Amino acid sequence: MENAAWDVEAARSGVIPTFLQPLDHAIPMVATADIGRTAAELLRDTWSGVRLVELEGPRRYSARDIGAAFAAALGRDVRTEPVPRDTWEALFRAQGMKHPMPRIRMVDGFNEGWIDFEGGGEHRKGATTLDAVIVGLVNKVVT
Repeated sequence: MENAAWDVEAARSGVIPTFLQPLDHAIPMVATADIGRTAAELLRDTWSGVRLVELEGPRRYSARDIGAAFAAALGRDVRTEPVPRDTWEALFRAQGMKHPMPRIRMVDGFNEGWIDFEGGGEHRKGATTLDAVIVGLVNKVVT
């Protein structure tokens, strides 16, 4: 969820360009606080063999949810706007990325649904909401 820190400045302008598409497609996200809490719990557990633990937030979130969370945190209208897929490579290269295809394929994987949990182990849900993370990001960033 903290990857939304990259969107704080855009959210303040009222429009967040997003690679997550379609805008209503919800994907698993998790807060770093929940990752840390779960890691600490797992370090205290005892088990033998292989253990697979899948972790996501309390629910799945979409690009629109990110915009809505920023709108609530900032007290102003914020909308998300899809970045056209055919512009990604040039955009990433302009930002200094030498090999953008792995990032592009990763985002494609989320958007197309082939990056997801396998369901072969324990599935846990964290307690930290996207709204809470966004409020923290907005309050942390100084303009």
